[in-house]
Order: sequence, then C-alpha cells, then structure tokens
Amino acid sequence: MRIFFAVLWLGLIVYSFGFAPPDQPQTLTLIQRLATGDWQGINPLIVSLFNLMGVWPLIYTALLVVDGQEQRFPAWPFAAFSFAVGAFALLPYFILRQPAPIFTGELNRGVRLWESRLTAVVIDLLAVGFLGYGLVGGDWPDFWQQWQTSRFIHVMGLDFCLLSLLLPVLLVDDWQRRGLEKSPWRWWSLVPLLGALGYLLLRPPLILSKKSVA
Repeated sequence: MRIFFAVLWLGLIVYSFGFAPPDQPQTLTLIQRLATGDWQGINPLIVSLFNLMGVWPLIYTALLVVDGQEQRFPAWPFAAFSFAVGAFALLPYFILRQPAPIFTGELNRGVRLWESRLTAVVIDLLAVGFLGYGLVGGDWPDFWQQWQTSRFIHVMGLDFCLLSLLLPVLLVDDWQRRGLEKSPWRWWSLVPLLGALGYLLLRPPLILSKKSVA
C-alpha cells in the first residue's frame, strides 16, 4: 500500500502541474474572493467546492487525532497543511503510517474535543450548508466548462474526489477501535462525504486499552 500511495502522490503532482488545464489570469483574484466571502457572481458550485475543501480537513482531523497517536510521527502537520493543499498533504501521511486498529494513546483534551458530538454537529452543519448552497443554486454547464479550462478548479475537483476515496483507509481502523468491524451499518460510512458526516455523528466511543485508561 505504501508504494501505491507514493505512486498516487507523485502522479497527482505530475498531473496537476504538467497535464491539468493551464492557469487562468483571474485565478488569484478568484481565490481571494472565495476566501473573503465575496461570492457575488461566482458559480455557487465553485463556492461550495472551495468551502467543502475546508470541511474535508476537519473530517480527516477528527480521525487523525486518534490515528496519529498510534504512529511514530505526529499527524498534526499533515492535518494542518491539508487545509491549504488537501490530498497533497495527506498522501505523505498515508505513505508513512502503519495500521492502527487498537487505541493505546492518551485520551487527552484534544482527543476529547474531536471525539465530541458537538464537534461532529458543527462539521456536519458546515458541510450540509455548503453542499446545499452549491446544489440548489449551482450552474452545472458553467462548472463543467471551468473544470475543463481552469487548473485551480480542475485540481480542486480532483482533490475533492481523492479525499473521498482515501478516507476509508482510516475508517477501517477506526471501526475496529470502536468495535464496529462486524456492524452492518458501518458500510454506510463509505458513502462519499455524506457517509463520513453521518459516521462522525453516530460513531460510538473509543474502546480504551488499559494503557489509555491509565
């Protein structure tokens, strides 16, 4: 799997900067407007995609805060950089990580924060709000045309798809850390984005080892 993730990471970099559509002169202005909330005149689908690319790192952090405690290196730099570059930052984590089906780490304040139902509710509300904004008012033909001609939108769309496809790698271990490896409902968590949102909201508490309790 490490070789697969390494090839995928290199392939993403090569494709994004060598084969994706060219940069557009207005890209920097578009990014600034999206980041500052000046959305008037921008296709709601692009607004939605941009903001969901900020929600995905929240979803990943809610898993990495536990998964990272079982690794030989900290997970927080990968999670932090993913807010800026998405899968470009997370793929190196997948290359380096080891399977971690048992939680032996510390149930500290940070873990409790990301494990809380309130955090899950906030993430879910953000995601559903931005998703609804794009689907209700979005212009699909315009989005398709911009996806074909703008490197920023093209790569952002690919990044969204990659984040959806990579999450099950973390979910499988998280199932086992919560005793869900035989639960039939766990498969719903594999549904892109919506399944992840439901999982964060409904997942049971971690099964603590003696080391964690101590």
